[in-house]
Amino acid sequence: MSEQPVPSGYDRHPDYRVDLLARTNVMTAVVAGQQLASSDACLLVDEQDHGLVVYFPRDAVDLTRLEPVELHTVCPFKGEASYWALPGSDRPWIAWTYPRPHPPVARLAGYIAFDQSAVAVTIGAGRYTGVRA
Repeated sequence: MSEQPVPSGYDRHPDYRVDLLARTNVMTAVVAGQQLASSDACLLVDEQDHGLVVYFPRDAVDLTRLEPVELHTVCPFKGEASYWALPGSDRPWIAWTYPRPHPPVARLAGYIAFDQSAVAVTIGAGRYTGVRA
């Protein structure tokens, strides 16, 4: 990862939306019959000009099934991403994280997302948190 701060796209586009929506639904990520993650504490990321993406808490991801790769990309609105691959797969990467996200999406730190074209991510039932009264 770069040690230089990644410039933020919010400076040029302050109205750009990346909404982080906490959900209590049990969400799972499965590829080739292997469960890679399961949690009821995921973030559903609704980014303008992108589809919805589920981010799992890092401790809910079975990192023993993944291997880090030397790929880093930059999103002007989220920051620099690091990636993992699935051993034995022909895909160069299958999951990513933003270790030091930009301040507007700081909550993404510690969460991992999967390439939803390669990994089946399912959303199950949620649980009542008592917030609605």
